[in-house]
Amino acid sequence: MTAATQLRLEIPEQRQAQKAELHPDLNRAHVRFIGLGKTYNGQQGPVAALHGIDLAIQRGEVFGIIGRSGAGKSSLIRTINRLEQPSSGRVLIDQVDIGEFDEDRLVALRRRIGMIFQHFNLMSAKTVWQNVELPLKVAGVPKEKREQKVRELLELVGLEGKHKAYPAQLSGGQKQRVGIARALVHDPAILLCDEATSALDPETTQSILGLLREINQRLGLTIVLITHEMAVIRDICDRVVVLEHGRIVEQGPVWEVFGNPQHEVSKTLLAPLQHALPQELQSRLHAQPPKPDAAVVLRLQFTGSATDEPDLAALFSALGGRVRLLQGGVERIQGHALGQLLLAVTDSSSSAEELRQRAGQWAQQVEVLGYVV
Repeated sequence: MTAATQLRLEIPEQRQAQKAELHPDLNRAHVRFIGLGKTYNGQQGPVAALHGIDLAIQRGEVFGIIGRSGAGKSSLIRTINRLEQPSSGRVLIDQVDIGEFDEDRLVALRRRIGMIFQHFNLMSAKTVWQNVELPLKVAGVPKEKREQKVRELLELVGLEGKHKAYPAQLSGGQKQRVGIARALVHDPAILLCDEATSALDPETTQSILGLLREINQRLGLTIVLITHEMAVIRDICDRVVVLEHGRIVEQGPVWEVFGNPQHEVSKTLLAPLQHALPQELQSRLHAQPPKPDAAVVLRLQFTGSATDEPDLAALFSALGGRVRLLQGGVERIQGHALGQLLLAVTDSSSSAEELRQRAGQWAQQVEVLGYVV
């Protein structure tokens, strides 16, 4: 029996009408939120953390949830395993509404949904082996099967030589690998990652993201992760949703949101990954050419709608004159070319508007920033 089959629970007859109301495409979603809301009781009255969330997460994808602090990320992800009870709306897993599960069905559900945390949550008095084995002991799994499973998982996460070590003897990355192994002991169909790399340095973050992607591909898990770092979304996710004040403000494939963000929150979160106009250049820009030989400064944006990288030789030839690359770069995300170039064009017989139009043959957005001597 596959992990996905095990996670499916029998749908009572009274649920059939609810299932039928879903769009056929959404019926295939692994996790779906319908009109989801969450309100907490604060000292000064109710505080709404989530408002009308409608969202579908497909089976086997790596799905990112991003937003600033207080956006509702943790509240949303914790409704998937009912660590948070929604105030309104529904959460469906394999088209089954989990809202009315009793305690026994919740226990079964949570064993099929793994979760890893920012601060690892390891037991300091237990070894690596014992930390991974503990959920299996609690579930009453026989010793021989426990040993086989722990051995396999420690090999999967690259810690087979650390089984006797205690958490205090491990690096941050190693601790997180223990957390990942522990989250996989019940062969989950869904893996939730709650800021799993926020406490790690950049190099270790990359290794953990690589491990998560490997697990996703080898085991076919659906991975749902929350983060405030756009770099994490870029490096591992297939699709992303942006939250602000408990509402969805933008969602789509990663390349699309990165290449052409529509909401100010998305643009703000992406700002650290993008090249801002250098202050030194900005101070020299003029709205009008100060001299006849002033250079026209163009900003070319590649939003990913074209899958081929820009042909710089053809671009420079079309612009004519002397073309200098001031700053920028192009990267590939999910097979799409994204980035920006700052160009200075001199000795051209064309006007700034003509140069902008010519550059538009290669870039999806072109802007004349001004003139520099």
